[in-house]
Amino acid sequence: MDYFFSFNKMKYFREKKPDGCILCLIHEGSAAVEDLTVFRSELVSVTVNLYPYNPGHLLVFPNRHITDMRQLTSAEEEEISRITKYSLNILDKLFAPTGYNIGYNMGLDAGGSIDHLHRHIIPRYPREIGIAELIGGKKILVESPYDTADKLRAAFISFPSQDSVL
Repeated sequence: MDYFFSFNKMKYFREKKPDGCILCLIHEGSAAVEDLTVFRSELVSVTVNLYPYNPGHLLVFPNRHITDMRQLTSAEEEEISRITKYSLNILDKLFAPTGYNIGYNMGLDAGGSIDHLHRHIIPRYPREIGIAELIGGKKILVESPYDTADKLRAAFISFPSQDSVL
């Protein structure tokens, strides 16, 4: 089943937010936020983006609240890199994207809407733009982010404890 999903970011910016950092609340298991966490280690968590650009759009973030990548410890940076590589392998198997956008948006003016450092992993596909995007400002999302989270949780169960993830 296809979902007609609105990407009205202004509504997101204007709606009442829970008190506190959204990613900290997710990490803490707060009922005040949607929790689409698919993996958690001692230092880093992975969640499906509730407002994804594409199925499999992930946020990888340090469990510790920081706002700038220069604040990452070496251990956090290594863990984010390791989990990112593993996430790419999982996304390749589950969704077969033909490319990825990967990166941080540090600060509101850079597109950051959450004041907690997080790395986006956005799967990309050929011919993504459709008539709904052009005319209606909507995007056809072929899978609910909740269904995506269920698939990814199952895939992350086998996350290796050794250093290599490739």
